[in-house]
Amino acid sequence: MYPIGTPGQPWGEEEKKQWLAAQSVKRSYADEVLSQLDGMPDYFSVIQYGALPYDESRYPLYALLPRQPIADAPWVLVTGGVHGYETSGVQGALLFAREYSQAYTDKINLIVVPCVSPWGYETINRWDPLAIDPNRSFYPDSPAPESKLLMDFIGAMAQEFLLHIDLHETTDTDNSEFRPALAARDAIEQKAWEIPDGFYLVADAKAPHLPLQQAIINEVKKVTHIAPTDENGLIIGAEVPSEGVICYDKRKLFLCGGFNNATYCSTTEVYPDSPSATPEICNRAQVAAVEGALQHLLK
Repeated sequence: MYPIGTPGQPWGEEEKKQWLAAQSVKRSYADEVLSQLDGMPDYFSVIQYGALPYDESRYPLYALLPRQPIADAPWVLVTGGVHGYETSGVQGALLFAREYSQAYTDKINLIVVPCVSPWGYETINRWDPLAIDPNRSFYPDSPAPESKLLMDFIGAMAQEFLLHIDLHETTDTDNSEFRPALAARDAIEQKAWEIPDGFYLVADAKAPHLPLQQAIINEVKKVTHIAPTDENGLIIGAEVPSEGVICYDKRKLFLCGGFNNATYCSTTEVYPDSPSATPEICNRAQVAAVEGALQHLLK
């Protein structure tokens, strides 16, 4: 039983306050994320697009934009840290921008948003301080500031995006903490499934573009292993139409990967708790995913 709330009753404001009081800062957004923005290639301008209202000075939000966009070149959006606790989503986005983006900046206009949820990054949380999941909150007038500020920023741009790749992780704490918390908050039952040992992708059910997803998988294989299916042939309860790929209706679920109507989209899921994983492997798997997508689209 989750330690907050009454079984069978959704949380009210008091329970949400109890949950928030139990959270604590475990790492520094300034030291681990903001400090890296000064070392980006000259291709990028570092733009502040907002700040989280919980503490605007502590949680400014930044995006990397092309300093001089290329006319008629496609636009690509890379997002990380929508779930702040998913470390390689943030660090992988930064690593790609700093060390690998130069191979593509003469062909593609890149926008990188490395940490959408910095409070979640510092406290190692899936939710924001309001006990809201930002990755279920990409809809008009969203109550999650993380989601709303990103939607407002990207939505104000005139260009259309060819690709949006959203960098995530699936961790053991999904089963030990975050899904039990969700069950308690909403007074719902959560189906049990084993955490897959390996990398997988979430494609959009309405437009899965499986050749793109397979190109990503093939590139990531060079860095880490791909998640096998479980005994029922599923990954986290979902069917697998292509190796290491499941599909969600991203717009229906209000996921970050579906909010901007990009022609192609993919959501990565790295498994950092694997016995064979290291932080470096996880970060480089995220880079490989971005590179696999870009190389496929440029063919």
